[in-house]
Amino acid sequence: MKLRIAIQKSGRLHEDSIKLLKECGIDINNGVNKLKTEATNFPLEVFFLRDDDIPQYVEDGVADLGIVGENVVLEKNCPLQTVEKLGFGKCRLAMAVPKSMEYNSIRDLHGKRIATSYPVIVNDFLGKMGIEAEIHEISGSVEIAPGIGLAEAICDLVSSGSTLFMNGLKEVETVLRSEAILVANNKLTDEQKVLLRKLVFRIQAVKKAKNNKYVLLNAPNDKLSEIIGLLPGMKSPTVLPLAEAGWSSVHSVLNENDFWDIIESLKAAGAEGILVVPIEKMVI
Repeated sequence: MKLRIAIQKSGRLHEDSIKLLKECGIDINNGVNKLKTEATNFPLEVFFLRDDDIPQYVEDGVADLGIVGENVVLEKNCPLQTVEKLGFGKCRLAMAVPKSMEYNSIRDLHGKRIATSYPVIVNDFLGKMGIEAEIHEISGSVEIAPGIGLAEAICDLVSSGSTLFMNGLKEVETVLRSEAILVANNKLTDEQKVLLRKLVFRIQAVKKAKNNKYVLLNAPNDKLSEIIGLLPGMKSPTVLPLAEAGWSSVHSVLNENDFWDIIESLKAAGAEGILVVPIEKMVI
């Protein structure tokens, strides 16, 4: 028994998907132009497909799992189970209009022509807002639509916003925030569900590691209570006596989001020799 997982054969999610599987300790050979490969140390077969095709392949049971953008799954409207958000491939689907257009609210799109590669998502968004617009479905180079007179607005994926800027557009509404997700067919066997739980366990360990740092520091014993109070850790920090009397070594884990504020506070409280080490895997 094995799992079959579909990932992008090229594009913005391909490298991160391969990297995630390897960080999970799964050894795969992703040779050039290969359509599928098998892991050597985990019961997993990998299909390399176009991202737009992945939801349908998973729904039809050709693949059991898929790594794909949340935006693609919603656009294809396939009844799949979202197993895990993966934390990479983050972007947003956004409305944009020419910089010269006066825009005050979503009502300004009423009756306008909107070009997009995501008609299902856009129609749903506008419907919830009570806006009627003419949707023009196009694939590729959506940002040129206002410039050639095809539409007054566009809805497209945005990362940095530089492409919009270069085409004389400004972002006015966020329709959807998206990232890569792991999806599954709803008819997995019991044996496949066991394998999926093992895979998700590894993925979660990798994700937790990326969001945390291992911190080691030296603390004077008379400041130990104050310094320990600044360290949330997983349960409580590890405290070990140093060879030099009156000092202890303190080990803990800090979340990336709180990291700099806490480090500054530790320094002010008297901590010295602070070392910050990346975590490869983290199991709680």
